[in-house]
Amino acid sequence: MKRALAMAVVCALLAAGCTTTQHRPARETDIAAITAFNKEYLGSINNGDSATLSRLTVEDHIIMIPGRPAIVGKAANDEANRRGFEANTFDEKWNVIDTVIDGDLGYQRGTFTTSAIPKKGGPTRTVDGKFLRIYRRQKDGSWTMVIDMFSGDKP
Repeated sequence: MKRALAMAVVCALLAAGCTTTQHRPARETDIAAITAFNKEYLGSINNGDSATLSRLTVEDHIIMIPGRPAIVGKAANDEANRRGFEANTFDEKWNVIDTVIDGDLGYQRGTFTTSAIPKKGGPTRTVDGKFLRIYRRQKDGSWTMVIDMFSGDKP
């Protein structure tokens, strides 16, 4: 019995010595980093800054737009943004309702209002709706949006 107990203690000590504890920033630090990312991302939309938006878009970025196939990958996103900025000026606002962080992934839900003002004239189109975004921590500790899904409140 003593031998089994001694073996159990040795195994537990060895297992404890083999584990590593990865330091994670405080939740407030992660939320501040996602908030800063969002500010730059939203600013690039409202400024029609496709270069900044492209820099902030990762290779596996996905946008899920209602009534259309998903836009998958950086190249497809860059092209969609280029076409959007070529045709419209945008005025977009986001209201974050909550943010959840779980390790290197997080999600955020909220509401938005987007107005698209056609550059060649015509009526402004405004959509109010809700969003769900998934973020991933990068190797350098920064955060990026990897999935952006949204829908308008009206059909």
